[in-house]
Amino acid sequence: MNAKDYLGQAYRLDQRINSKLQQISSLRSLTQRVTASFDGEVVSHTRNVTSLEDAIIRLMEAEEELNRQIDRLVDMKIDIAKLIDQVHNENYRLILEKRYLCFLPWDQIAEDMHYSRRWVLNRHERALDVVDRLLTEREELPESGAESRKTAKVCT
Repeated sequence: MNAKDYLGQAYRLDQRINSKLQQISSLRSLTQRVTASFDGEVVSHTRNVTSLEDAIIRLMEAEEELNRQIDRLVDMKIDIAKLIDQVHNENYRLILEKRYLCFLPWDQIAEDMHYSRRWVLNRHERALDVVDRLLTEREELPESGAESRKTAKVCT
């Protein structure tokens, strides 16, 4: 996996989480909707409780899945932050953090850093080269349990 794909996976998961939030909102509104029937024919005095139960169960399952995805996103952002922390150039690191942890658009990053968009994109390409090398080194090294436990910079 190249640097751009590795770093971009958090954004894609964040988008799936946002989609899941919309789905849950829709399910929640369905469970809260009350409809009355005025057709004049009363067959039973009990409402269809099973359809409401089914909707509530689906809502709870969707919320559980959402929580699992949020946990994955947090873990992924921590891993990405640890990788970005290994980049020595401060500008590269800042660009990578703003783009892949805070999900800011290029124009916003350029404005925040007081540089042109072109300069930011150029430095981004260089930063990706550094991350590609770091990922290659990571793949070549055997797993070690003595991994540094730094506090990760994660935008909320």
